[in-house]
Amino acid sequence: MSCKFHALAITFLVTILAPTAVALAAPEGGAPAGDSAVKATALIDVNRAGVEELTTIKGIGPALARRIVEYRNQHGRFESVDDLLAVKGIGPKLLARIRDRVSVSGSRKARR
Repeated sequence: MSCKFHALAITFLVTILAPTAVALAAPEGGAPAGDSAVKATALIDVNRAGVEELTTIKGIGPALARRIVEYRNQHGRFESVDDLLAVKGIGPKLLARIRDRVSVSGSRKARR
């Protein structure tokens, strides 16, 4: 085989296959893995989180985050993730969507 064929084959591989490999290796959104990837999957403790941290959870906006913090301040720590149902604006569907993103600490019940 000629050198021209090899050069053409290498050019093809680099041009066509390399971007595909990079896209498969990068997390969703195309950003390189790093602290942001860890933060996206880290559990947020609803007994310690403030409004700003709570709003990082998809489905919780600033108003709902304030209600969570106000409820916690008025009623004490959440004993389980299910206790979030007592907060106005959190129903079974929203709780199901956020359950894997939140946790509770310092409760007498050691369950999520």
